[in-house]
Amino acid sequence: MSERKSISPWKFKPWWCQPWSILLTGTMLISGSWVIFKIVWLTVLIAIPVVIWMGFFLLIWPQLIIRSGILESYQLSKDEIPDQNS
Repeated sequence: MSERKSISPWKFKPWWCQPWSILLTGTMLISGSWVIFKIVWLTVLIAIPVVIWMGFFLLIWPQLIIRSGILESYQLSKDEIPDQNS
């Protein structure tokens, strides 16, 4: 019985699209709006789309990619390439 490791979608994304960079960018945008404007309603107005964006890319997108099977097919196509060391 072969055991398959789950493939992480983050492995295929550049550094600026990693979970830590998404969280850092979102936090900086929300806190930056507060530091600059000091207006609660404006900060909330900015925070709503930013939190939706972060939620999509941190929670929903990885699950969609894993469930789609595209990573397994990508991994299989890489495994079919002959090893150049042999």
